[in-house]
Amino acid sequence: MDNQQERLKERIWTKDFVLIIFANFFIFLGFQMTLPTIPLFVEKLGGNDQLIGFVIGIFTFSALLLRPFAGQALETKGRGFVYLLGLAIFVLSVGSFGFLTSIAFLFVMRVVQGVGWGLSTTASGTIATDLIPASRRGEGMGYYGLSGNLALAFGPALGLVLAGVLKFETFFLICSVLGLIALLLSSRITYKKVEPRQEKPKGRLNFYEKSALKPSMLMFFLTVTFGGIASFLPLYTAQKQIEGIEWYFLIYAIALMITRTFAGQLYDRKGHQAVFIPGTLLILAAMLLLSWLPNSTILFAAAGLYGLGFGTVQPALQAWSIEKTHINRRGMANATFFSFFDLGIGIGAMVFGQIGHLLGYSSIYKAAAFSVFVSMLLYAFFIYKEKMNKEKPNRRFA
Repeated sequence: MDNQQERLKERIWTKDFVLIIFANFFIFLGFQMTLPTIPLFVEKLGGNDQLIGFVIGIFTFSALLLRPFAGQALETKGRGFVYLLGLAIFVLSVGSFGFLTSIAFLFVMRVVQGVGWGLSTTASGTIATDLIPASRRGEGMGYYGLSGNLALAFGPALGLVLAGVLKFETFFLICSVLGLIALLLSSRITYKKVEPRQEKPKGRLNFYEKSALKPSMLMFFLTVTFGGIASFLPLYTAQKQIEGIEWYFLIYAIALMITRTFAGQLYDRKGHQAVFIPGTLLILAAMLLLSWLPNSTILFAAAGLYGLGFGTVQPALQAWSIEKTHINRRGMANATFFSFFDLGIGIGAMVFGQIGHLLGYSSIYKAAAFSVFVSMLLYAFFIYKEKMNKEKPNRRFA
């Protein structure tokens, strides 16, 4: 009987976990469909590479600024309130895009979209961690992340196809409806009630979770690469007259899904040491291939390597960020993690917009490769410091 109760405690696939996975799939599908099409929309409105970078970047910066407040609200207002509010804002903002006639108005609505995205994704990740048993957190976060990867498998390619045959007004309304489906599904979830902590946070500022800083900083240098891919890869391949950008996103997503079947469990058994360096080496190789990019074969190879690498590292770093966090600080830990995630994409999009304008698209991916290398050096530094801290007590009593 005790063994049966123990197994029930360790269950991952509950009704609420299935609902959050499906809700996450639909909101990510709506988002991923806009990802490669926003640059095309900016071009239609008369924008250049620099403006594309700023339109992409302002979205991530607005999400970034909201995440600390979202993390606090998750512990005070509740998971459901923050999640449903974020989804509603996302739905309304994306639905308005097609009716905008100037880049200035698009700029404003991208800020609004970032608010909705920052609230909803911070809440969603926290809700998922609430529902997953601690002993299977890496595995559970892998399954949860798979829902976003499935959306990525179909979203960008579907978005490019639909944007090619539909008016932008109709296209963005479809993306908005997908967000609405996520909103309806999430309204059926029974959200965990978080009891207020007895002690008050020390200090005047409470905008991050200290225990999540190391994996979050590493994630920053990796998501910088995504800013270059999401913002400029469709334009880069068009300039080089290389076909198959839709297949790039599909291959990337399939590779991501493959890693979800083992990366989370590997993290649970052996820790981040077993996944970080192999994953980042694959990402580094992908960036170098994109900087070269002579043909479609290399494009597809880069997609597979990037998917395998990012899919290995991202869930491990997210699980690491909440590993030593108090249950009532998980919201802030997720907010910290995704703040650095957003900051990397935003800075990447803006900086790469300038690099692409001045030096050409190939230089974007050389700079992205350097960013990956910095993350590897930083990780080595963290491991070294951790080893030195463990040896200090032994030296004291030697």
